[in-house]
Amino acid sequence: MEKVKIFNDEIHYIKNNHIKSSLEIMIEKLPDYFFEVAASSTGKYHPNYALGNGGLLRHTKAAVRIAYELLNDPAIGDKYTSDEKDLMIMGLILHDGLKHGIKKEKYTIFDHPLLMAKYIEENEEELKLSNEEIKFLQEVISSHMGPWTKDYQGNEILPKPKSKYQNFVHMCDYLASRKTILLQFDQNNNVITDQ
Repeated sequence: MEKVKIFNDEIHYIKNNHIKSSLEIMIEKLPDYFFEVAASSTGKYHPNYALGNGGLLRHTKAAVRIAYELLNDPAIGDKYTSDEKDLMIMGLILHDGLKHGIKKEKYTIFDHPLLMAKYIEENEEELKLSNEEIKFLQEVISSHMGPWTKDYQGNEILPKPKSKYQNFVHMCDYLASRKTILLQFDQNNNVITDQ
C-alpha cells in the first residue's frame, strides 16, 4: 500500500517542506487498518460517506478539506501563520490515526487522541520538527474531541480545546462528522472538488 500517495492531495496543501516531509514519515507509520475501517462502527456519529470500507480515511480527508476551505477564507485564514496552517492540517491528517489502537482493536479506543500524540513524540527523532512544532501537534490532536472528554465511566480523560488552534482542529473534525455536511468522493477516496 502506498500510504503517502493516498494522501497526495492533502499533502500538497502544506507549504513548508520540513512539515511536509515529517507528515509523510508519520503517514507511513499509520497502521494499515486506518485505510480500511469505517469512521464509526455504529454509523451513529458520522455521515454515510464515512461508513464502510475506507470510511475513516474519507472522514479524515473531509476534515482536511474543510480546514483547507476555511483557511483559504481571509476572514479566517489570516488569523494564522503559514506554518500554523500547515501544522493544523498535519494534525487533522493524523488525528484519528490510531483510532483503534496501535494494534487494531475491535472498537474505537477512547483515548486514541492521547495515543496519537504520544506516537508522534515516540517518533520525533525521525521528524524534522522543532520541539514547539511537536508540542503544537500534540495539543491539537489530543484535544480534537472537543467537549467529549469523558470515558464511559465518566472519568475525565481527554483535554478540552483551549487555544484557537485546538478549537479550529476540533471544529473541522466536528464538521466532518455532521450528517448534514456531505462531500463527494471519487473511486480513489479523494474529495471531488470540481462540483
